[in-house]
Amino acid sequence: MSYAVKEIFLTLQGEGMQAGRRAVFLRFAGCNLWSGREQDRAAAQCTFCDTDFVGTDGENGGRYGAEALADRVQALWGEGPRPLVVITGGEPMLQLDAALIDALHARGFEIAVETNGTLAAPAGLDWICVSPKAGTEVVQRSGDELKLVWPQAGIDPDALARWDFRHLLIQPMDCADKTAALAAAIDLVMKDPRWRLSLQTHKVLGLP
Repeated sequence: MSYAVKEIFLTLQGEGMQAGRRAVFLRFAGCNLWSGREQDRAAAQCTFCDTDFVGTDGENGGRYGAEALADRVQALWGEGPRPLVVITGGEPMLQLDAALIDALHARGFEIAVETNGTLAAPAGLDWICVSPKAGTEVVQRSGDELKLVWPQAGIDPDALARWDFRHLLIQPMDCADKTAALAAAIDLVMKDPRWRLSLQTHKVLGLP
């Protein structure tokens, strides 16, 4: 298996329940809900993505086998306890498999993933964050963290809150009217305390 990787870098996790934790981010190229090309955005199943996941030209990007990719992640982590890798995209479930999971675990890594939930997660992951998109069929309805970007027309937070997740998070959409999105997210959490507000702290801090 050859993995197409957009970028790999050491940073702080900026979102969700693990915000502030040191982590190596491994971003796979490609997504099943949008091509990544601006000319296709309006017709995509996900129209608000704020990430460049096209190609393999990012920092430490390229094509890797499982062992070489795990070695690169380990080299970026360096020394220190509780090594964490966050595997994201695009959509990581298009490429993530048992070989890479085993190789990362062999090097002591806790493996977290951020996925749109339309593809089932493989066994062996340590932390699963699902961010559902309106109009898509979410098959991964269990995990550690459900992160709903808000507002989204055509998606029911009450229905999502019944899925099997330990943490329910509302994240304001990074859009043209950020003030309105933040107000809508706060309003939802105030009305339904099952949810918790999550902010993109890495953007506030100027981190990748």
